[in-house]
Amino acid sequence: LNLAQVRSLTVFGNLNHVPFHSFNYGIIQVLDLEGWKGLKERHVTEICQMLVLKYLSIRRTEIAKIPSKIEKLEYLETLDIRETYVEELPKSVGQLKRISSILGGNKNTRKGLRLPQEKRNKAMKNPSPQGKTKEPAEKGFLSQEKAKGTMKSLRVLSGIEIVDESAAVAASLHQLTGLRKLAIYKLKISEENDTFKELLSSIEYLGSCGLQTLAINDENSKFINSLYNMSAPPRYLVSLELSGKLKWLPEWITSITTLNKLTISITVLTTETLEILRNLPSLFSLTFAFSLSAAKQDQDTVKGILEDNKLATDGEIVIPAKEFKSLKLLRFFAPFVPKLSFPDKSAMPALEIIEMRFQEFEGLFGIEILENLREVHLKVSDGAEAITKFLVSDLKDNTEKPKVFVDGIVTA
Repeated sequence: LNLAQVRSLTVFGNLNHVPFHSFNYGIIQVLDLEGWKGLKERHVTEICQMLVLKYLSIRRTEIAKIPSKIEKLEYLETLDIRETYVEELPKSVGQLKRISSILGGNKNTRKGLRLPQEKRNKAMKNPSPQGKTKEPAEKGFLSQEKAKGTMKSLRVLSGIEIVDESAAVAASLHQLTGLRKLAIYKLKISEENDTFKELLSSIEYLGSCGLQTLAINDENSKFINSLYNMSAPPRYLVSLELSGKLKWLPEWITSITTLNKLTISITVLTTETLEILRNLPSLFSLTFAFSLSAAKQDQDTVKGILEDNKLATDGEIVIPAKEFKSLKLLRFFAPFVPKLSFPDKSAMPALEIIEMRFQEFEGLFGIEILENLREVHLKVSDGAEAITKFLVSDLKDNTEKPKVFVDGIVTA
């Protein structure tokens, strides 16, 4: 088989061998090797010799390291290393001038990809005049001399990890002025740390430059709550996701007229929250979520918060009438979903689908009067109590319109 003229290769299934030696390294531009279990690190080293490569996906492979020679791929536009064992990118990735998409980490397991930064030296040759050793600031991967002015083409940076030691990386994000999507899968920073203020500053700045998608998973710090204090809203956002123990909605959210998709923690599910969001003119999808695999103590905390939330409106969350004119998809993914009520047919008038995944459920009322609602999908997690199973079964058996699906079973 003559592969010398091949410019694009996609691998399916359990292929044992790919004859890289048969390719013309000077013309191949696309390698989609997603899921190929036969891929080894020596193959990735060979790939770094394919000098005009534009697209490289090694997603869901067993690769654990990206070689520094990746800097040779000066035409590379997309690097997809999601769901691999790669934990950190080499510093040389900062020299890729045409890179537009870097996709890493694992959203399901909240595993993040670390961006490189230079470590501090333990000792300096030139001490300060006072005789004390002076520690240099750490440098982010965009602060290196060779990398300055590069990565201006980067539009998508997804699946990264930010921790206390990432101050230089957080500051370097300022330089990615062309960024349109930023997704942080793992965030663990303390409020008094420099990383906290550097990241907040970078997000505020990128929001003024044209950032359209922002996703932050913050299960262990207070960062997402600090977004409330941003002096200027990210005015161009189309999609926003804030996961974790969110205490309140950012004040600026109601001013984003372009917002199409919103995913927020179920900890802010209140009738008042829905009153605030109902005037967003472009909102198509609204999701309230909290990790179903969270620790039992976190699940109990969230349940307590939701119990308090519904007390303000007589023990239920009430969907307000009118507005939500563009909303077609409403979703709840959480260990506990409180009683939800649609008291008026003008509540969410365009709504077509409701999706819910939960372990505990208190009921969904008034859906029969929603004229455009077609389907309700319910999935009950393992360990649900009898009362939850009864409420789900009752809703399924006694609702003719819309159709109610429970784990693949649909009402007559």
